[in-house]
Amino acid sequence: MSGIRLIAGLGNPGPEYARTRHNAGFWLLDELAWQLKATFKSESKFFGEVARANTPAGEVWLVKPMTYMNLSGQAVVALARFYKILPDEILVVHDELDLDPGVARYKQGGGHGGHNGLKDIIAKLGSPNFWRLRLGIGHPGERNEVVNFVLKKPRSEEQEQIDGAILRALDTLPTVLSGDFAAAMKMLHTAR
Repeated sequence: MSGIRLIAGLGNPGPEYARTRHNAGFWLLDELAWQLKATFKSESKFFGEVARANTPAGEVWLVKPMTYMNLSGQAVVALARFYKILPDEILVVHDELDLDPGVARYKQGGGHGGHNGLKDIIAKLGSPNFWRLRLGIGHPGERNEVVNFVLKKPRSEEQEQIDGAILRALDTLPTVLSGDFAAAMKMLHTAR
């Protein structure tokens, strides 16, 4: 069973987006890099900020695409091709409208659910079979409010719930890195 070799956290670059809901993937990667004592460096050939971390399960690459959300696939595919990483060895961390704040879920494959970052990764990778870590941000209730909603800061209680979900998800990452998604899902999906 192969483990995860590349973790991509999705978001938009720039200080104006830093605390917006769409950047939940960046938040998790920043925390993960801190825990693993890995340092992000800007890598133009990989269209993003990249860090290499050594874990008990082996080396893992972390990337935060700096292309804006709708071109996230460029960074993911550039790294995956360069290091010969297969789709099922990739974990993409992203904000998820269909889950409430405080909820995090693993999933492999499937569609993009209207998420422009996932849409671009699926198109450029030529496969939907990568793993996803979906961080719930809630839904504004109106479809035409979605863009506005994801580009705004969460309310403080929502931020606390999202931060809690990120920490619970990070607790499961050693299990994920070793390739045991069934155990990681059980841990995360039953955690409260």
